[in-house]
Amino acid sequence: MNLGVVGLQWGDEGKGKIVDYLAKDFDLDVRFQGGSNAGHTVHVEGKKYIFHLIPCGVLNKKVVGVIGAGCVFDPEVFFNELNDLKTYDLDIRHRIKVSKFCHLIMPYHILLDKIREESKQVIGTTKRGIGATYEDKYGRVGLRIGDLFDAESFKEKLRVNISRKNHLLMDIYHAEPLSDSEIYDKFMDFADRLKDMVVDDSRYVHEAIDAKKAIIFEGAQGALLDITYGTYPYVTSSHTISGSASIGCGVGPHQIQDVLGVVKAYTTRVGLGPFPTEDKEDTVLRDKGQEYGATTGRPRRCGPFDASVVKYSARLNGVKKIVLTKFDILSGVETLRIAVGYTNGKDFDPFIAQDLTPVYEELPGFKEDISAIRTFDALPDEAKDYVRMIERYTGLVVQYISIGPDRDAVIVKK
Repeated sequence: MNLGVVGLQWGDEGKGKIVDYLAKDFDLDVRFQGGSNAGHTVHVEGKKYIFHLIPCGVLNKKVVGVIGAGCVFDPEVFFNELNDLKTYDLDIRHRIKVSKFCHLIMPYHILLDKIREESKQVIGTTKRGIGATYEDKYGRVGLRIGDLFDAESFKEKLRVNISRKNHLLMDIYHAEPLSDSEIYDKFMDFADRLKDMVVDDSRYVHEAIDAKKAIIFEGAQGALLDITYGTYPYVTSSHTISGSASIGCGVGPHQIQDVLGVVKAYTTRVGLGPFPTEDKEDTVLRDKGQEYGATTGRPRRCGPFDASVVKYSARLNGVKKIVLTKFDILSGVETLRIAVGYTNGKDFDPFIAQDLTPVYEELPGFKEDISAIRTFDALPDEAKDYVRMIERYTGLVVQYISIGPDRDAVIVKK
């Protein structure tokens, strides 16, 4: 069975750990959208690995990781990440494939992103050039990995793009111009280093399907950051929902048989935008859960679990079963709260999200350290009641519960 794994909140749900945990039963891990704005943290054998572009499942040494066409690709970030992973597996590059259809994140994209975020056009991005790259993609002036292998054509396309961007940088933002020759030389070096990893991802994944290999499709960010269905304009620049998996690597939607949603046992958000259950006074969850962005280090905004948000996202993604992560962080919280609706709205709606006032149900918390528990029945009664309340108000089945950062710190709920 081929499986999609997606986040159902505003990202940072713990997808990296879950993909790593599940990947032992798969042959391919295909990342289908986003770029180096993602920050997926995985703990294996006492060491922490932070992924931005490379699929997290490759820490299972039989898994091939594919960066699909729906992603935007920063070669510098990629090679730094690949170099870090060599401490785990010296031959890991032979298990990494990159789509020739990926759009390249160029230096001017990163520069424009930073300038905009430091001006009045603030969205709260990671300043990694993601949005600017997707703009060029849909403006039909982007450069793709496949373009790198026709040097003269790439040089001319780059020259035209640099000319346009320098006009914008100098005349609008009063910034220094960029050198197309320096960028060209740098990207020709990247081309040489990339050439043995570049594939037609649609063909590669189809051949794997024909060979009866099992594939996990890894999403980045979360459904509430989707460019269409998220809390626009405070969203990312790609489609973060499960339908994007088909587009992001060139396979038919029927070839992804199931979708698993990942949710945190509470709610967090990085950057600007509406967040109905945000608790601006409570720093306990942030400190205990180490809620700081893996990509930027920015502190995450924290608040109680919002059942309506998860119901909304589950509908967008076709999700029936979920993973509940960071459940151990709730240990010691005296009173647990779940938002079960709103006083001024029946369901979550991104158009009025900034005005929604949550209605909470409260449960007594649990004090026990649950990080060593491996069965649902062994959890404290209060912890089990919290899980059952989430199931009741979301209408979803909690299939897995993550109770720590380590790979095996998972309860499979029967």
